[in-house]
Amino acid sequence: MYRIFLIMLSDIKNLLVTGVMSAALAWPAKAQLAMDVHAHIIVPEYIGLLKEHNAELEETFPLPQWNVEQHIAFMDSAGIRTAVLTLPAPQPYYGNAEESAACIRRVNEIAAEVRRQYPGRFKFCAALPLPDVDAAVHEAVYALDTLGADGIKLATNSRGQYLGDEALEPLMKVLDERNAVIIIHPHRPTPCSESIVSATPLAMYEYPAETTRAVVNMLAKKVLVRYPDVKVVIPHCGSFMPLAVPRMKSILPAMVNQGYMKQIDWEGNMSRLYYDLAGNPTADVIRSMLTITSPGHILYGSDYPYLPATVLNANLKKLKETLAADKELSKYTDMFLWKNAETLFNGNEDAGCIPTE
Repeated sequence: MYRIFLIMLSDIKNLLVTGVMSAALAWPAKAQLAMDVHAHIIVPEYIGLLKEHNAELEETFPLPQWNVEQHIAFMDSAGIRTAVLTLPAPQPYYGNAEESAACIRRVNEIAAEVRRQYPGRFKFCAALPLPDVDAAVHEAVYALDTLGADGIKLATNSRGQYLGDEALEPLMKVLDERNAVIIIHPHRPTPCSESIVSATPLAMYEYPAETTRAVVNMLAKKVLVRYPDVKVVIPHCGSFMPLAVPRMKSILPAMVNQGYMKQIDWEGNMSRLYYDLAGNPTADVIRSMLTITSPGHILYGSDYPYLPATVLNANLKKLKETLAADKELSKYTDMFLWKNAETLFNGNEDAGCIPTE
């Protein structure tokens, strides 16, 4: 009888070991899983408001469909542990501040509920009902303090109110006091040439230009020096910043001498900036990003669901292959894919350390 018991105990042990091994194979080690800082949540309430104002094509291309089940299926197939959700463009403001605030509140509460229902799989950066600054401050406090939002999403401009605008000072003060992570996303520029965007949708080239325009305005107005406790994520491989920064540095002395601009604290500004890799970057693109930032400030982003899951899967696979094939970049693979994002959002200071040889 005792021998039979030992045999049964051995069988149970084998089953447990097999189960643990199977689970490990089905769910890769943490170092192999990405954290996606550029993903969008698109809910019916938001789409409904856009339809009411005939604004479904305001950004010159249609909004994709989104639901949490399909998003998780994509994440599982791609090897993404956590995605950071943000509201996409356009900004749901059409002259009625209360209508906009109600829509934004609903989006944020849905995002918070998604995070609660799927712990570890989602974070969210709350949307704000700009250009109404008072309402935006109120929503930022509610989102960060009550909903526990992981950060704030800001449009490059909200109906012509660009980042760096003096009107946004009360909002920046609130975000700085809370050490907020800010994810920037491009929106339709104001003004916008219809003759140009009719031939080339905004996402083709105007989004990177628009992002660069907004960030440069923040740098010139010393926003990030005056509010040093915020951290700002620039999308789409830094947009045109790797080209803009050297040009600005070369031209700035002449502009200062002629009284057109004031000095820019480059280190004070640039040290607050992070950059996501949404956009299927090549090794050359990543190296260009490293001319204006450090390896600890580059983060993986997919831009889900704006491209099909199969395309985004292939993009992530290509990114991993690109990094692995480059002797210099390969040592930063884990940092880019998940460690830097974990440091930024979870405060794990060891995660983003540059590996030693």
